[in-house]
Amino acid sequence: MEIIFIFLGILSVIIFIVTTIMIYSYLKDKGEKVSFLWLRLFMISYANKYKKITKQETGKTGYLFYVWIISINIALISAILILLIQ
Repeated sequence: MEIIFIFLGILSVIIFIVTTIMIYSYLKDKGEKVSFLWLRLFMISYANKYKKITKQETGKTGYLFYVWIISINIALISAILILLIQ
């Protein structure tokens, strides 16, 4: 059972990293001032910018925002469950 949570946690962290880079790329293409060097520090504000921009353009929040939020939460839950199982 523990191996399932480890796999799920690693997979969700990979998805989180990929969506983080995709949000960064989207904002950069839209002309927003973003820094790859400070990405880890400012990612929450970048995600909020992404949410605001996509909501203005399409009337809905972009799917990357939801994937980003869900993936990091799954990673956190998996880590907690791994600790509880041991």
